[in-house]
Amino acid sequence: MDLYDAIARRRDTRAEFTGPPSEDALARILEAANLAPSVGMSQPWVFVTVRHPARLAAFRDHVASEREVFAASLADDPERAARFSRIKVEGIVESGLGLVVGYDPTTAGRHVLGRHAIADTGLYSVCLAIQNLWLAATAEGLGVGWVSFYREEVLADLVGFPAHVRPVAWLCVGEVDELPDVPDLERFGWRSRRPLVVHDEAYGTAAAELEEVLRSS
Repeated sequence: MDLYDAIARRRDTRAEFTGPPSEDALARILEAANLAPSVGMSQPWVFVTVRHPARLAAFRDHVASEREVFAASLADDPERAARFSRIKVEGIVESGLGLVVGYDPTTAGRHVLGRHAIADTGLYSVCLAIQNLWLAATAEGLGVGWVSFYREEVLADLVGFPAHVRPVAWLCVGEVDELPDVPDLERFGWRSRRPLVVHDEAYGTAAAELEEVLRSS
């Protein structure tokens, strides 16, 4: 599978898991994550693997409670609520492996080249590592599901993160029977992918104004 195929085939996996990945495959996708670009070469990511059934079940139960919170927020939109009811939001137990990714701003000390003006560049770097891992997993034929129905303090307590490490993602990682052709959110009518939009020189109507300024200067 080449890079563009992996990008096109990548899916947020939920219901397709059949079990955890092999240790060799896990090592390869984690190494791919570790090769991601990062601001000032800070590599501010932290990875924690979670396999214990009780810990997986505890996180699943927490996610289920947060799903109910979101479902309740849709009470004034019955059609949207009905669509959401058909969407599975996690494969925590089914995958057999949770990979918790955290952001540690201290990995490169106080003076991180390139982070002085935009503090979030460290957080962006962690997201790049996740994307590397996700594409590598797709090339390996593995599924990855990013779970976001959780409270950060609950996940931090579950895996013992110190106060300065921020949880960024719980990734369900495992073998799958297939990767769906159509993303779940599109298949269940929640939202469809938008076509690419590129603004030239400036955003929206500002582009025409900028062009006029450049013409008159």
